[in-house]
Amino acid sequence: MIIYVHGFASSAYSKKSILFKEYFKNDFLYPSLSYIPALAINTLEQLIEYAILKGEKVSLVGSSLGGFYCIYLSSKYNLKAVLINPAIYPYKTLDKLGKVTNYYDNSYFEVKQEHLEYLKSILQSNINQDKFLTLLQKDDEVLDYKEAESFLFKSNLIIEEGGNHSFENIDKHFKTIEHFLS
Repeated sequence: MIIYVHGFASSAYSKKSILFKEYFKNDFLYPSLSYIPALAINTLEQLIEYAILKGEKVSLVGSSLGGFYCIYLSSKYNLKAVLINPAIYPYKTLDKLGKVTNYYDNSYFEVKQEHLEYLKSILQSNINQDKFLTLLQKDDEVLDYKEAESFLFKSNLIIEEGGNHSFENIDKHFKTIEHFLS
């Protein structure tokens, strides 16, 4: 089973998650997660633990903040993960935000100090980089790809010129992702 972990202020209905679902079919789970980091992680831990209990092989795919969550979860459960333009220090990036609009349903929520502290508390510094396929596009307008490149330099790294934070043409990498996760 592949669990897709969407990014900040996104949902299971993002264009990227739909593309993944169409390609990976029934072996793909894409939950909509809470904007509260501790609740999002708890939901993901429950899904992973349930799948493992059932004897299923679990892999992760995470985009942006979802990539950060995947680094934590991969380390905790020893799982392979694909990281797409991952946030490396989200507690710094999100610190500048206050009230935020969800991209899917236009609801509002607020980034609180306790959320940033939780994110900082789950930062992983000693990770097995062989467990990660990292996909970066240099023209990411939200995150500096060099942070991820520097942090994940020993991972299976693909860096593309151009692109954007959503990762243009992600579907051209589906075979590579499938091969990495198999």
